Amino acid sequence: MFRESNIGAICYYVNDINQTEAFYRDVLGLDVDRMEDEGSDWLLAKTANGVELLFFEQESRPGNSPIIVFELPDGGIDDAVTALAEKGVTIVTPVSHAPGGWSAEFADPDNHQISMYQPGDVPRKIN
Repeated sequence: MFRESNIGAICYYVNDINQTEAFYRDVLGLDVDRMEDEGSDWLLAKTANGVELLFFEQESRPGNSPIIVFELPDGGIDDAVTALAEKGVTIVTPVSHAPGGWSAEFADPDNHQISMYQPGDVPRKIN
C-alpha cells in the first residue's frame, strides 16, 4: 500500500516551540520557517533530500515522537484508512484536518504511531 509513497515528513511533538526553533536553526543550521494554522504556531524545516521536519508544540514524551509521515500525493486517504482497518490495523486518529490537507494515524504491532498525509486539493476517496 505504501510501496510507492515517499516519506514526506517526520513529525515531532515538542514541549517548547521557541527552544526547538532556536536549536534547529542556530545549533543545527537548518532553515526553519514558523508557520501558523488555526491560531497555533508550528515549525517547518526541510532537509537536503526534501524530507520535511515538522514540529508541533504538544506534550512530548518518549513513545509519541517522532512520527514518520507517508505522503499520499494523489489522495485517497479515506480509502487507505478503510483498507488498513479491514486488515485489522488499529486506527489511532481517524482522518482529520492537518495544515494544508488531511492526516490520519495508525499503529504498528508494537504500537508505534505512523501517519499519512494528503494535500487538501486532491480527493480523499479514489475507489
